[in-house]
Amino acid sequence: MIHLLRAVFLLSLPLLASCSSLYFPPPPQVPLLTQKGEWSAGIHSNFSQNTALQGAYAVGDHIGVIGSASFLHSNKKENFFGKKADRESIDHDFVEAGVGYFTRLRKDQRVLEVYGGIGAGNTKRTRFNNETNITEQSAEGKLKKYFVQVNYTSKDEKTFHALGRDWDFNYGTALRASYMQLNDFRLGGVAQAPEDNVFLEPITYTRIKVAGPLQLQFISGSNFGLRTRKFLKASNSVFQLGIVVNVGGQEGRK
Repeated sequence: MIHLLRAVFLLSLPLLASCSSLYFPPPPQVPLLTQKGEWSAGIHSNFSQNTALQGAYAVGDHIGVIGSASFLHSNKKENFFGKKADRESIDHDFVEAGVGYFTRLRKDQRVLEVYGGIGAGNTKRTRFNNETNITEQSAEGKLKKYFVQVNYTSKDEKTFHALGRDWDFNYGTALRASYMQLNDFRLGGVAQAPEDNVFLEPITYTRIKVAGPLQLQFISGSNFGLRTRKFLKASNSVFQLGIVVNVGGQEGRK
């Protein structure tokens, strides 16, 4: 079974490498705010080098603001099995901000958050030959985003034993719905019709307490595009690994 899964993974790599989407989703933000004055900060990244810096602050007893900046700058082989000279470079910078409502449920053992916001950025994807310096394809444009997101998390901490010590962790789910626009779209330097799409991004996440307020966060999920588009489609991972710090909040029950 393991050999079969490994073979399927290897065979799928060319398909993954051939995806031409200009949308590289930042991780949905899950600050888990619980009371006024609490703040959260984090940094996340993945195997594609899509990195995000995030921050959130509770400005009221139930009102929070969030913001993030994500960036992806890479130059790698276009195809896993292809020639080393066939390269693909990606330059993607994106920022977003929002405001929302948070509260605690079920005798303060759960946190519910609802956020809405906007985002904007620039994106470019270029395929070229490193030996001939010939550009085979370039696609670029400006991104605009409107999103709503719901987070539901357990504040009750569970424990597992590993590496000679007990580790506290908690977990939750989130669903983000985004309306994306690709404007000023150019293909090979030639203006193209703009594209838009609606994305649904359901995720699960787990936080493991390392020391004090410092936690490791694992995000895993899916990305679905509700419209058929060629360059603004759901073909990039939302998997992320990060470090999160929450200060000034309530621990477990009140």
